[in-house]
Amino acid sequence: MASVTSALRAAAGQSTVRILLSLVVGLVLGASLAEAIFLENILAVAEPVGGIWLDALRMTIVPLVFSLLVVGIASAAGTAAAGGTAAKALGFFALFLVLSATFCAVALSAVLAAWPAPVEAVAGLREAAGASAEKLPDFPTMGAWLRAFVPTNPVEAAATGQMAPLVVFALLFGMAATRIRADLQTGLLTFFQAVMDAMLVLVQWVLWVAPVGVLALAFIVGAKAGFGAAGALGHYILLLSGVCISVTLLAYLIALAARAPLFAFARAVAPAQVVAFSTQSSIASLPAMIAGAAQLGTPERVSGVVLPLAVSLFRITSPAANLGVAIYCAHVYGVDLTAALLIAGVGVAAVISLASVGLPGQITFFTTTGPICLIMGVPLELLPILLAVETIPDIFRTVGNVTADVAVTCLIDKRAKP
Repeated sequence: MASVTSALRAAAGQSTVRILLSLVVGLVLGASLAEAIFLENILAVAEPVGGIWLDALRMTIVPLVFSLLVVGIASAAGTAAAGGTAAKALGFFALFLVLSATFCAVALSAVLAAWPAPVEAVAGLREAAGASAEKLPDFPTMGAWLRAFVPTNPVEAAATGQMAPLVVFALLFGMAATRIRADLQTGLLTFFQAVMDAMLVLVQWVLWVAPVGVLALAFIVGAKAGFGAAGALGHYILLLSGVCISVTLLAYLIALAARAPLFAFARAVAPAQVVAFSTQSSIASLPAMIAGAAQLGTPERVSGVVLPLAVSLFRITSPAANLGVAIYCAHVYGVDLTAALLIAGVGVAAVISLASVGLPGQITFFTTTGPICLIMGVPLELLPILLAVETIPDIFRTVGNVTADVAVTCLIDKRAKP
């Protein structure tokens, strides 16, 4: 897994600039040729190219999410059994991941109601993406919705992309895998680890041609939405970055709950934030986080367990940011998100964030946002365009993650003391 992840990080890092350039070039070309007499001929090529690339990404979601969940849940269960500090850390991680997603569901919905995206740009994006809310089925009754979480046929759920029952089944399957005979457990988890690695390689191949797919999709958006599409993307970047910054500020409240002086905490965590901002990597920030925790008086016996575990399992901004992407897509398509749909999105966002750890942002973008969109009935067609501008929000994601890692470490240390 380590070698596969390293290769993916390198591929993702190299393709980030190319994808962003493809987005800009596609939008400019599309808007410039919007009135050209041969536009229909170009669109006849661009639409299948972009569609094929999007379908290639979609085909990885179900097997990758299922294998990630099974391996991740089994590993987390083993970690919880390894010691009281680790088990306490996992409990706090779960709590704050749910709170992060809940905050986004409430705050972003309110902000979008008060400050919606530009109407013309949204209409162009919706038309260019080629999907509409009218294709979505009506939301079922509460009883039918609750029953849908338990799949009568997991294979059918996977085949039809029903993410809620599939996630529940994967969670139960992963927990059950920790209760079987040791040799069988090792073989089973090795199989799903192999599936996960193979799917990650497949995703790496898809990302390698991402500039082509994004160029085609961006051209369609530019041709149908004009230069106004840039306004909608700018609106999206501001809102999603704002969500991540807000969650980062919530991490300071965790530090206050740990009785850490606010200015002392800010000074101690600042070096890790600088590394996170420049590298967009929580792992690269780990040495600075350890030094910051020590500066705050956290003993090594606590930070040595909690911080590596946090880097591996805890990304406090992920549920909020990933749910934020789904809510924004719903806003673009005019999908009415009921309280029940938002609750379902919060749950899936929190669970999926645990499964996507250690992977490059471009991989996790589809692995984590796709299932949330599917469970909330939101079309996926807009995700490739949003991926191209993910670099900016991802900076604030990482800064928020390392801030919360240090804050939770202080909180666990405080709870361990009499």
